[in-house]
Amino acid sequence: MSATRPKTRRPTIYDVAKLAGVSPSLVSLVLQSPARVSDKRREAVQAAISELGYRPSRAATTLASNRTKSIGLLIDDYRNLWFVDLLRGMESVLADLGYHVMLADSRPGANRIKDAADGLLAMHVDALVIAAEPSESMLAESGVPTVVAGWRKGVPSGADLITNDDDGGGGMAADHLLGLGHTRIGHLSGSDGASAHRRAGFRRRIEEAGVELLIAESQGTSEEDGYASSCWLLEKYPDTTAIFAANDTMAMGAFAALKARGLNVPGDISVIGYDNSPLAKSKYLDITSVDNRSDLLGIDVANRLLARIENPALEPQRTLIEPVLIVRSTTAPAAR
Repeated sequence: MSATRPKTRRPTIYDVAKLAGVSPSLVSLVLQSPARVSDKRREAVQAAISELGYRPSRAATTLASNRTKSIGLLIDDYRNLWFVDLLRGMESVLADLGYHVMLADSRPGANRIKDAADGLLAMHVDALVIAAEPSESMLAESGVPTVVAGWRKGVPSGADLITNDDDGGGGMAADHLLGLGHTRIGHLSGSDGASAHRRAGFRRRIEEAGVELLIAESQGTSEEDGYASSCWLLEKYPDTTAIFAANDTMAMGAFAALKARGLNVPGDISVIGYDNSPLAKSKYLDITSVDNRSDLLGIDVANRLLARIENPALEPQRTLIEPVLIVRSTTAPAAR
């Protein structure tokens, strides 16, 4: 005969209360609002939870509090590295409070954004972060606290907007290249959103310095777009000495175009990117880049959502996150 291991009963909130020497209602309070419990009693409950391996029932928590402890995050392209920092910042605030983030990628297409939002709302999320192009009707139908993250063509009334100061970041890039003595400066730009703001800030500083801005605009901001735009720019303006790309991914495309023409970075042409993504930080590429500090943006988004969950009547706010310039090896004084 073969022996079978007896099944272990799943610990309950009553087991936690007994081990911690408190009431079940206090255990529930620790799980829901830990800040309202004294340090000593909260630590006793948390120690009991850890020792027993207790996992609260999300369904029971939802019924008790009328909340799911979940936040919906709607994005428009999972390939965009900007979303990685946004999500990391949000989770640094939400995870310790027992919230989890549910992600939906809308992608281009008819009604895809609304369908993705409807899918999140069907799961009864407590709040919604829209990091895609929203619509007034989508916000009106959501019925939950909503924050728009990043520049969008239009921000629905009643929604908070938290975004990067991309105008200021574009100005930082211009000041850096002008300070290195560059006067033949090309810019690889996307068509709208953050790219438009980066272009506006960059253009303003360049024109204030009395320098002609050489723009290569494309519909997208991928590596392929950066390559094609750089090829066009170098063909039309072969005396270009510096390139500012709308993001680090476009900067990679610029490197490929420059390499194909036998040009050295930064010896022949300086290149500066934007986002300070893992691409820019890599030891191999080591790209000078504007850090838009999107992790801080994610922290602000999370804190604003929590405030709105507690008080839905809060007036909508607009917040800008200040960028910083990270100088690396792809920019140098003008050689010609």
